[in-house]
Order: sequence, then structure tokens, then C-alpha cells
Amino acid sequence: MDSLHRHILDLDRRGLLRGATALAALAAIGPARAQMVAEAGRDPFTLGVASGDPWPDGVVLWTRLAPEPLAPMGGLLPVARPVGWEVAKDDGFTRIVQSGIALARPELGFAVHVEVTGLAPARPYWYRFRAGAAVSGIGRTRTAPTPDAMPDRFRVVNAGCQHWEHGHFTAWRHIAEEPDLDVVFHYGDYIYEYAGRQPGSRGWGPAIRSHAGAETYTLENYRQRYAQYHTDPDLIAAHAAHPFIVSFDDHEVDNNWAGRISEEDGSARRPVAVPPEIFALRKAAAFQAWYEAMPVRASMLPRGDTIGAHRRLRFGRLATLHALDTRQYRDDQPCGDVTGRPCDAVLRPDAQMLGAAQEAWLLDGLAERPATWEILAQQVMMMRRELPNDAISMDKWDAYPAARTRLLTGLRDRRISNAVVLSGDVHTAWAGSVTAEDGSAIATEFTAPSVTSEGDGSEIQNSTPEILRRNPHIAFFNNRRGYTLHEATPGHEATPGRMETVFRAVPFVTRPDAPREDKARFVQETGQVTLHRA
Repeated sequence: MDSLHRHILDLDRRGLLRGATALAALAAIGPARAQMVAEAGRDPFTLGVASGDPWPDGVVLWTRLAPEPLAPMGGLLPVARPVGWEVAKDDGFTRIVQSGIALARPELGFAVHVEVTGLAPARPYWYRFRAGAAVSGIGRTRTAPTPDAMPDRFRVVNAGCQHWEHGHFTAWRHIAEEPDLDVVFHYGDYIYEYAGRQPGSRGWGPAIRSHAGAETYTLENYRQRYAQYHTDPDLIAAHAAHPFIVSFDDHEVDNNWAGRISEEDGSARRPVAVPPEIFALRKAAAFQAWYEAMPVRASMLPRGDTIGAHRRLRFGRLATLHALDTRQYRDDQPCGDVTGRPCDAVLRPDAQMLGAAQEAWLLDGLAERPATWEILAQQVMMMRRELPNDAISMDKWDAYPAARTRLLTGLRDRRISNAVVLSGDVHTAWAGSVTAEDGSAIATEFTAPSVTSEGDGSEIQNSTPEILRRNPHIAFFNNRRGYTLHEATPGHEATPGRMETVFRAVPFVTRPDAPREDKARFVQETGQVTLHRA
């Protein structure tokens, strides 16, 4: 009998009878065992395993029981179930360092979030789960360095915008195969809320495979949609290979939502508005399903239609990653959210993108203990991007210039010379400088392309030459699908530190097994807000 089975069968010996939480767990085990006998032969780990938000002494482990992923409650009856977990120093689990039992509760869609502590810093670990006789796949994770350590390097991937219907998640397979990643940052659009289309049907983007169900509004709708995405084998492989830091953008709730305002905002384009108190019901369902589906800590459990998603993760003195939320606290998009020439509302001096509290939290954290590299990991493009006919996108930082100016002034005042902005959302790849009103470069920005959204893409678009001419601070554009890989180093003595960024792409997503192609490579040195193409 292996050690995990012994944990499940010998609960008293392991001390689970101590305390009110343990009593509740024990009470649930009897009926849960009976249910598992009835469910024998069905794999409850169809959605894979994941880890996230690494700290020096631990990490979050995640799974969700769903023997029938697209069925209500994953095909399970509403009874809490014990799920065993183990963490080991090797993938053969001969050196187990932590183990225990968690409850998969129906109130949380049978999701399991285990916050493991007591691990050693800056090293890999392997983990797995068991429910009854069923054993999950093995995941690999990695803890962060200690706060005072100076690692030789920090490697992070930035990726997102993975529309199920628009193609295959081959980019995630390539991410799974990336060696020695410290973490993957998922900037958002993990799911798309749109109703399913038949393959080959007309609509926005190609329809290669179909969403299950109609547009998502209820908790069960969102749970089903996340379950469908989690069944993708390439995404399962990426989660099992690396720890993730996840955020959300708009499609986890509703296209282009902003604060308390739905896409249906009463504008000329969408005259039938959804009242904020009604939209709050949809947000609450969406946030709960997002929490259930992500490897995040219990502190991020939503409270109704709000969730605390911004957080700061330190990787020694080399890099700090500030995961930001550019949806929940922003003002409604100005000018009816229609891409075009700026209207007067764009110039409002009190414009909010991060909200006052998150903005202060970010700037205070930048001043508190600066790292060699300060990474602002967020959703929408921050750099200026003037489009043909003097147009701007009203959903990006361009439509909130006062908020951008406050942030850039804060970076300058705090003498943050090595700020790197990661973004996504637009489905295309960009690299450039984030400039102040006077044109001076304050930070660099790398915008990752989509994993699949909008299909195969192309090398350039018709508007590309004109956009690059209007924006000399933009150094690169590409319209293939893929991700960005970033490697930061600290430098030594007379050798400056470097941030090397590679834009990795796949030539197609409308069929599987695309090869990986590198489209561009950039190097930035410490103390220099300048990109050099390598």
C-alpha cells in the first residue's frame, strides 16, 4: 500500500480529527467514499493538474474533479470528497516531502486548491493527486528564490487570448517544452464567453472546433466553458510543466467590460444597457468560475462581484512581477468604445485604468524594495499607438492618458530605470518603448500575440506600414499566433544585466502540430530604456 493510500485510510493517525475543520472533513468522507465506489472506473482528473503563485517556501497546487467535464457539476453528485496530494523532490516520488488531504467541495465545483508550505526555495518539485483509486497525472512546479537571493536568471513566458473555436493550442505545447521556466504569466482571455458555432460557420474568426453551449451567463455556464478549455491536451501539458501566475482580461466575463459596466452599456452601438446591479450577477458567476479553474490562493476567493486579483511576486533581488488588473477598477471606455479620433472624454484628468488604490499599491511597491527588473504584467497595451486617420483604441491605455501619465511619472520619480511592461489582448505581437508626454522613454513593452484568437494570421497587416510610420517608438509587429519568452539576468561587475525577449510563433493554428518559429529577438540592458534587435 503506497503512502497516499495510507493517508486516506488512516485519518485518525494522521491527526485529522483535531479541530473543527478536521471534524468537517471526516464527516464528509463516509458519503464521499460511497459515491466514489459508485463512480469507479471514471477518471476524475480529466482537467489535469496545475500549480501557481510560487513563493520561496511553497506554491499553490490545483485540480478539479470532473469525470464528465461538460456535464453539470462535472458529472458528480453534490457530496464533498477527500483528495490526497503529495509533493516530492523527484518525479518517481521516492522522496516525498509534503502530503495531505484536501476536500473537493461541490460549492466550489469540486476544485481543489492546496497551499503547500515548508518547501525549499528556488528548486523544482513534483506533485500529484489521488481520489479513491484514481491517480492524477504528475505536475512539475518550482519555488521562488529567497528575497535576498540574486539568481543567475529569471525566465518567464507571457501568453493568453486562447479562443477555443479559432484553432488548436499548439503554442501551449511549445510552452510546455520550454526548459527552465520560473513561471508562465497568463495575461487573460483564458476562455471566450461566446456561444458555440459549428465548424466552418461564419462569424468572428474561424470556427475550427465548437464551444459547448450558449453564451456564458450563469455559474454552470462558466464552469462548463472552463472545463472544456481545460480538456485541451496542450494546455494540460503546459500547466503540468510550469507554475502559472494567472490574471484575467475581458472575455472571462464579457467582451470589453469595464468596472461595473457591461459591453451593453447604453451607447449608440449597444443602446440596450445592462444595469450595473444586474451585470454584477454575471460578474459574480464569472469570478467564482475563474477562481475554481485557476491555481490561485484562497485570498483571491471572490466576494460577490469583486475579486482581489492584483498581487506582487518576488524572485529574489533579480525580478519582481507585479500582476495588475486593468478591468475591474477602470472607467468605462470613452467615446462609446469606438476606435477613432479621440473625443473630449479622453482628456479627463481623473481617468482611471488601475483605480486609485491599485495605482498607489503599485507605486508604493516599486519604491519599497526595487529589484534589478520590475515587470508590470498586465492586459492591454500601454505604449502609445496612433492608428491611421489619427485614431486610437478606446479599450487601451491610449484612451486613459492621464492614468498613464501618473504611472509613468511615478516610475520616473522613483528612478525605476529597468521597468518592463508585459501585455496582450490585441492578438498581435508588438515591441516598443512606453513614452511620456515629452517623448522620453520610461519603460519597454512587449505585447504577446494570441495563442489562437483570430486564426492563423499573417506576417503583417495592411495597416502595418502606416502604423509603424506614425509610431517611431514601436520597433516590431507581427500577426502570427504564439507567445513571448523573457530571460532576465543581473549582470556582474562591469557587465550590465540583460532582458532578452524572443517572439515565438506558430505558422498556423487552424490545423494541429504547427512547428515553432522565432520571429524576433530583442535585448535591453540595465540602465538603458532602449531595445536592440539581436
